[in-house]
Amino acid sequence: MKKILIINGHPNSDSFNFGLFEAYKKGAFTTGANIKEIVIKDLKFNPNLQFGYQKRTELEPDLLDAWEKIKWADHLVWVHPVWWGGLPAITKGFIDRLFLPGFAFQYRDNSLWWDKLLTGKTAHIITTLDQPSWYYWFAFGRPSINQLKKSTLEFCGIKPVKVTYVGPIKNTKLPLRKGWLEKIEKLGENLK
Repeated sequence: MKKILIINGHPNSDSFNFGLFEAYKKGAFTTGANIKEIVIKDLKFNPNLQFGYQKRTELEPDLLDAWEKIKWADHLVWVHPVWWGGLPAITKGFIDRLFLPGFAFQYRDNSLWWDKLLTGKTAHIITTLDQPSWYYWFAFGRPSINQLKKSTLEFCGIKPVKVTYVGPIKNTKLPLRKGWLEKIEKLGENLK
């Protein structure tokens, strides 16, 4: 049975991202997969990596629980909006605080290289935009995807990492949004 962890990185529970999060979960439940979730906005933690990697900041209980879920999962599904080309601050803080040396990767002594400690896992990023995805890619180089997919997940050994863009969201009507929810529910049914 596949172990799926769905991570919601939107700070507003009234957002369309929460609808996408629920749609994926609904689809995945139909497969009999074992599903856990993390709603980052509900966690109690300081998102600031105060000392960088110079000094370890003790993890709060909610982060310790989140890390156990990440270790447990076979497949991570990230749902988040793109704001100013990047991730919401709370999502970035979650990554900064958890994806640490000794947890997600380990630098090698006297080397520029590192060991990837999360190999064997896969991921899917579902992200909303207020512009067409082709424009986000062409004009800006898709910075949030580069950050999460390449510089975080793949850096730590998670592969493959698929991406689904939803948008542009701004000024959309209910029929289009229903279609997107159905598409994301199908992704959940296919455990992608």
